[in-house]
Order: sequence, then structure tokens, then C-alpha cells
Amino acid sequence: MIESLPPEFLPLLILAGCASGFLNVMAGGGSMLSLPILLLAGLPAPVANGTLRVAIIVQNLVAFETFRKHGFTELKKGLWLSPFAVIGAGAGALIGVRVAGPWFDRIVALSMVAITLAILRRRPDKAQRQAQVTPARRRLGYAALLLSGAWAGFIQVGVGFLLMPVLHRILGMDLVRVNMYKVVIILPCAILALAIFAWQSQILWLAGLALAAGNGAGGWLGARVTLSKGEGMIRAVFVMAVAAMAASLLLRG
Repeated sequence: MIESLPPEFLPLLILAGCASGFLNVMAGGGSMLSLPILLLAGLPAPVANGTLRVAIIVQNLVAFETFRKHGFTELKKGLWLSPFAVIGAGAGALIGVRVAGPWFDRIVALSMVAITLAILRRRPDKAQRQAQVTPARRRLGYAALLLSGAWAGFIQVGVGFLLMPVLHRILGMDLVRVNMYKVVIILPCAILALAIFAWQSQILWLAGLALAAGNGAGGWLGARVTLSKGEGMIRAVFVMAVAAMAASLLLRG
């Protein structure tokens, strides 16, 4: 079991966190960079998977405060929806601490490929209509939140892309508030998952805090960058980086 990372690796984690936070603000999918870097650094899968949650918690705390400052304080609905995802997150984390080795690498790599394809197929300029929320659709939404929470507890990668259609298409939330509710839902899931990973496995707190510092800086920068001209290039670089890391995970071991 790795007890620590070489000090010279910490700046790389901060840079990875910056890229992750920036991507999470502009599109999502930042964990597709930070988790593979921890794995490729030689951390056992449960250690990398748990350590990532430190950065996720800090990032969502910063995002929550940002939303609060901008007047988005509708917490009641988010707090009502969170328990469905949290229950799933507990179950997912209990599975995640037991999956390691080449199988975990393959799951991460295949998830990265699937989510990247979903990103490439997105048409953000064509807004989707909100669904009419019926009791049956609401029950479907709660079940989908449970499954999304299980994925968040298990691996975290891409959970934002799972929650967005659940909140918007199934539960009928407007797009302006979807990101706020995502933060309210993911934050307690990440806290519970971190507690389970810390209980069952080892957390590299310094590495997690280095990622967290980068995530915060990247999120701050991403919120202030105009993407109208540079989004195409950023997306291309993102896809190439994800493809390279996915290939590395599939080929190693």
C-alpha cells in the first residue's frame, strides 16, 4: 500500500486539479482527468478513488457558496432529493472500495470513452424542453437519482452527466437551476463516500488537498473565461487527453 506520493508529484496534481475544475465549470467531466492521473501515478484503485473525493467536496463547497452569493438559495427541493442519491452513494462506495486492479482500470477507461462520446454528441445550443412532471415521472426520477448516487459513490466519474438529464428531462427543472441542484445532491454523496473510503481504505490527504486547491483555482478561472471562441479547441484537447489516459489504463497491467 502506498503511504505517500513523492513531493515532486504534488505540483502535477495541482495542475490536474486546475484542469479538472475548469472543465467542470465549462462542461463537466473533470474527474475524467484527475482520477486516471492518480491511478497512473501508481495508487491502488481504492486509494485513488477515495482520495479524489477530497477535491470533489471542496469543489462543491466552493460552488455552493458561489450559488448562494448569486441568490440561488432554494435548498428545500435539493435537500428533499439528496437522500435518494445518498442512499445509492453509500451502496456504490461499499462496492468501490472492493474493486481494484485491471478491472477497475477498465471500468474507468470505458466510462471515460462513453462519457466523451456523450460530450461530443451534445448540442448545447439546442435547448431541450422540460418534461411535464407527473407522479409516475417523479417516481422514475427518484429511482434514477438512486442509481446516479450509486455511480457517484462507486467511481464519481461522469456523475454530473447522469444527473443533468434526471433533473431536467425527468424532474422538470429549468436549466438555470440544474447545476445548483447538482451541487446540493453531489456534495452529501461525496461526503458519505469519503467517509466509507476512509473507513475501509487509505486516503492520501495531502494529494487530495493538492487536487482540491487546483480544482478551486480552475473553477474560479473557468467562471471568468469567455468560451465563445475557444470552446472548440478546448474540447479537442480534452478529448485527446482523455483518449490518451483511457488507452494507458487499458494497456497497463
